Amino acid sequence: MTDARAQLIEYIKSDAVFHGDFTLTSGKKATYYVDMRKVSLDHRVAPLIGQVMLDLIKDVPGVAAVGGLTMGADPIASAVLHQGAARGFTYDAFVVRKEPKDHGRGRQVEGPELAGKRVIVLEDTSTTGGSPLKAIEALKKVGAEIAGVAVVVDRATGAKEIIEAEGYPYFAAIDLADLGLA
Repeated sequence: MTDARAQLIEYIKSDAVFHGDFTLTSGKKATYYVDMRKVSLDHRVAPLIGQVMLDLIKDVPGVAAVGGLTMGADPIASAVLHQGAARGFTYDAFVVRKEPKDHGRGRQVEGPELAGKRVIVLEDTSTTGGSPLKAIEALKKVGAEIAGVAVVVDRATGAKEIIEAEGYPYFAAIDLADLGLA
């Protein structure tokens, strides 16, 4: 385990895992909640997320950009963009809105032109795979080629299987056992 990954796990365990009764975006009930925004927007932790996610995706060939459905993916994409630039990678970042804008250029995917480019769809934590798949749907409309889905924390609730059943590689940096939740 890299030092960055070990540090990231400790920050998530101490600052982003909450115990109690929670309803997830999917509507499912859970006895814990991993609130990744508590760490992904923290100046100490965002660089670690970028480093760990770079290590996770660096061997995927030809990737031009990273991003995903707003808002969970936004700070992850920014961290990857910045840490990647520091390491000499040229990943751009993009944001996928939940719906196309009803003004301006009416775009659903913001950022660089992605037609014909390979992209990694990011997610902070994945339960059902719904957010990455919604992002993929929008990305395909603009002509992006999906190289895979990469999540910081996989809740082990079927997202991996759903994403892979749709034909996309699935990469997870941290799982429930790493967080002492398995």
